[in-house]
Amino acid sequence: MLVQLDDELVSRLDELAAEEGTSRSALLRRGAVAVLEASEVSRFDDELQQAYRRVPQDPEVVTSAKRLASRTVPEW
Repeated sequence: MLVQLDDELVSRLDELAAEEGTSRSALLRRGAVAVLEASEVSRFDDELQQAYRRVPQDPEVVTSAKRLASRTVPEW
């Protein structure tokens, strides 16, 4: 795969790679994974929001969950 990057971006990647003791390619792989994961999280968030629009939360269930959570959360 060929990816074209401007000189400034390549320089910044090289500096970070040197600081982290890794390669530019490894940084680009990490970046690609981060973009894909962020996209997936965003999609799941959108799906969850749409589901709550179709079937809103029952206020009694929310109240009960809050009450239960307050009893089960350990005190630090």
